[in-house]
Amino acid sequence: MTLVPFKLAALAIATVAVCSTAAHADTVKIAIAGPMSGSVAQYGDMVKAGALTAIERINAAGGSGGHKFEAVLMDDACEPKQAVAVANRIVSEKIRYVIGHVCSGSTIPASDIYENEGIVMITPSATAPQLTEGKNRRFIFRTIGRDDQQGPAAARHIINNVKPKRVAVLHDKQSYGQGIATSVKRDLEAAKIPVVLFEGINAGDSDYSAVITKLKSQGVDFVYFGGYHPEMGLLLRQAREQGVKATFMGPEGVGNKDVTAIAGPASEGMLVTLPADFAADPANAGLVKAFADKKRDPNGPFQMPAYSGVQIISDAIAGAKTTDPTKVAAYMHKNTFHTPIGEVQFDAQGDLKSFKFVVFTWHKDATKTPAN
Repeated sequence: MTLVPFKLAALAIATVAVCSTAAHADTVKIAIAGPMSGSVAQYGDMVKAGALTAIERINAAGGSGGHKFEAVLMDDACEPKQAVAVANRIVSEKIRYVIGHVCSGSTIPASDIYENEGIVMITPSATAPQLTEGKNRRFIFRTIGRDDQQGPAAARHIINNVKPKRVAVLHDKQSYGQGIATSVKRDLEAAKIPVVLFEGINAGDSDYSAVITKLKSQGVDFVYFGGYHPEMGLLLRQAREQGVKATFMGPEGVGNKDVTAIAGPASEGMLVTLPADFAADPANAGLVKAFADKKRDPNGPFQMPAYSGVQIISDAIAGAKTTDPTKVAAYMHKNTFHTPIGEVQFDAQGDLKSFKFVVFTWHKDATKTPAN
């Protein structure tokens, strides 16, 4: 995920050790890297909630192969330059495992540093194919599907269920948003669904009247937006205020309760692709209680993938019988892991061999239900 750049001077890296005891020889540090501040800090909160819950539960059960984990929180504010600074700090502090980053635009440059330095990184949220596609990755993994899995899932629903007559595909000009929007556009056009407008908007703007005027003039009855909830919320609210009745849809980046805080009643009926609702899986009931006991929200697209990332690192350390990242990464590539998001297997470039995105209908009270 990539958003409007922030000034680095305004974003000092926040590092917090989450462990009540001092680090010792058997302690393995895991950096939790992502937006702890900025306009999408909610996504960083989701990742932090999942990773911290996993670390606490693993430590309470005795650790991994005799090793306890220590979490180190680092803030990249979803800004690529800040993410590079965070990655370099992780290298200098000799941290060998990372859960994060969160936004694709930040994760991609940081991942190059981790790969070169032999640091295992598992992102629970960065979906851009560019993170892994065509690269000989040994240390980079993700516990979420790619945009070229999510985009087709959205397009199938549009084609088979919505059947619109005139579609606009918008994006925020960032690697995540533009990438998934392009995927959706390609699949719709292949199915002979007319895409009458394909256009980027500027993330962070407060007035989208110009593009909304184009939606009206083109008679659009369906809008797909690749991007994040702040822009989607404004698009929804301003479109409804200007009389646009089209259905809007977006990827997991818009599936945040704050989209309703921005759009209000206009958020009713928005469609969104999200990972399956892992918190509703009866097999995860005990884990959901563990979140609740710490007053953390288990509901969201990234909590369970983040938890699973930590669990995979723990299981791989125990299985490989070492904390050496090179051997642990090799073990991860070769083995299957049983996690809250299901059975996980990685392909040669660190992507999940399978991952299912589900289409939900969003409601004005910020709840969601499976879409028809």
